[in-house]
Amino acid sequence: MMTERVLNLICREVYRRFPDLRGTRPKVKNYGPGKGSPSNPSPKYLLVFQGEGVTDTDKPLPYAVRVVVNAQGKILKMSMSR
Repeated sequence: MMTERVLNLICREVYRRFPDLRGTRPKVKNYGPGKGSPSNPSPKYLLVFQGEGVTDTDKPLPYAVRVVVNAQGKILKMSMSR
């Protein structure tokens, strides 16, 4: 399982790129095959941050930032969806 220190480092990087997500905590899930699989020797995790922006017409625009990381906290992929 991911340690709290690693999670905080990842959150800091996400907050740097998406300042309006500051203070939100992600949902953490296992990602891909389990540990020990020949194709995936180390576990990966998916972190999903939920945020809400505002359009030019003052309408709310919910979005999600998905981050795939390894157990050491290295960000492998980051994407944003609306």
